[in-house]
Amino acid sequence: MARFTPPGATRPPKALKPLKARHADECEQLEQLPNIGPALAADLRRLGIRHPGELAGRDAFALYQALCAQTGKRQDPCVLDTFIAAVDFMRGAEPRPWWTYTAERKATHGAL
Repeated sequence: MARFTPPGATRPPKALKPLKARHADECEQLEQLPNIGPALAADLRRLGIRHPGELAGRDAFALYQALCAQTGKRQDPCVLDTFIAAVDFMRGAEPRPWWTYTAERKATHGAL
């Protein structure tokens, strides 16, 4: 059922999504990282990552393993692809879709 807004009343503004960063130095929030939405940003925070800059010195596979351990279940391998993409971006790479990292992940870590 639709909500009724009386004439002259205003609705509260919807929260705006942060714009995706085009370069690592523009990235102030995890949700600004290419490929990272609210759920993966929450996963990164769960791992202690609060600012995108913290990813530059991290190992994406170690982050993936830590997330699997914390949740008690094996995460989808595309999560690792996305972590690789985020770490690569914060090290200065151009933004690329997460699935372009799948071949690299399979070559390095197998099919998981």
